[in-house]
Amino acid sequence: MLETLIIVFCLILAGGLIAIIALLLRARAAPVDQAAEQRMAELKGHVQALQQTVHQRLEAVAQTVNQTMLNTTKDTKENLSKLNERLAVIDSAQKNITDLASTVSSLQKVFDNKQRRGAFGQGRMEAIVADGLPQGAYEFQFTLSNNSRPDCCIFMPDKRFLVIDSKFPLEAATTLENAKTDDERIQAARQLRQDLGKHISDISGKYLIPGETQDMAFMFIPSESLFGELHDAFDDICQKGYRAGVIIVSPSLLMLAIQVVQQIQKDARMREAADKIRGEVGHLVDDVHRLAERVAGLQRHFGQTSEDMRQILISTEKIEKRGARIQEVEFGNDGTSADVIPAPMTRKLGAGE
Repeated sequence: MLETLIIVFCLILAGGLIAIIALLLRARAAPVDQAAEQRMAELKGHVQALQQTVHQRLEAVAQTVNQTMLNTTKDTKENLSKLNERLAVIDSAQKNITDLASTVSSLQKVFDNKQRRGAFGQGRMEAIVADGLPQGAYEFQFTLSNNSRPDCCIFMPDKRFLVIDSKFPLEAATTLENAKTDDERIQAARQLRQDLGKHISDISGKYLIPGETQDMAFMFIPSESLFGELHDAFDDICQKGYRAGVIIVSPSLLMLAIQVVQQIQKDARMREAADKIRGEVGHLVDDVHRLAERVAGLQRHFGQTSEDMRQILISTEKIEKRGARIQEVEFGNDGTSADVIPAPMTRKLGAGE
């Protein structure tokens, strides 16, 4: 583009010089000289040819510049359009970053406040329990017989509660994570180990009641990374919790435990249903036995009736046979009388006989 402009400028400058020379030659009016006139005519022809060439070059350059400007304008518009799209994407990303920063700031405020931090952990725990168990299978802030109120009690089939506590001490863990020197890390680790040991003792002492609760309770940590770091660096505290009956769980482990509890409750309901079915089957068997006895009695009655009917049929058959024989008897009617046998004469016996 710059080279084209330079060429145009040079052509314009050359044309101007030629015009000035022509004017100067024209200003000097000399006596009529044929040779000079011929040279002037030739020079004029050359000047006209040069002007025509310059004009053609200028038109070609102008056309080229115009096409170049059109292409440049088109490319500029396309680039500006792409730039606007990218700026829109950058603006959206900036907005997301701003929202994320606001969320992180709000989360930081939550974790800076002890009560808000506890509410955050309890909220996650309650969401996991409510998503995995039906209503009536658990209760939040349930009061035990010793007037202690754990964050959650799950009702197990053996009538003993499974306790979940979500008040994990995150102050020392946060201090350990933000420690910059070895002394700060050692001090924060010591404080975290002390806080964990105390919290485990509190859970074991308040929430593990023989005959009322299960032999173990859950300490909920609302962070997978913190859970992994705790098991890596403080395995002795985890073992102490196991021995005290306090199991430290992360969100994923709590979900798994809730699924196991759900299956246990389902099996218990199935066993209760099986016992009811077994009792109903026993009643049904008794009813069938009584029905069999009654059918047997009815069969005996039918047998006796059948025998009576058979005897009646036999008597009827004999009566019919006797009636037939009576009908077969013929009485004679030929005029002869039957012989009369005289009765023996009676004699009067004398007194002397």
